[in-house]
Amino acid sequence: MEPVKFEQALKRLEELVSQLEDGELELEEALRLFEEGVRLSRYCQQELKAADGKVQKLVQTLEGDLELVDCEELLEG
Repeated sequence: MEPVKFEQALKRLEELVSQLEDGELELEEALRLFEEGVRLSRYCQQELKAADGKVQKLVQTLEGDLELVDCEELLEG
């Protein structure tokens, strides 16, 4: 699959779902679109998982300062 942005992949996935839900496709075309949808779904899941690992949260310290902390550090602490 050629590189695409998450938003583009999600938009295409929504288009595929809409086409499949219409139920007016021939079987071969429906299967082709379904396979493309599965690939896009996996790609989107991988991107979300990668983003989740990078998420950071600002927390306020006792002195009132804001500090950038990895979410994993918050869970461990």
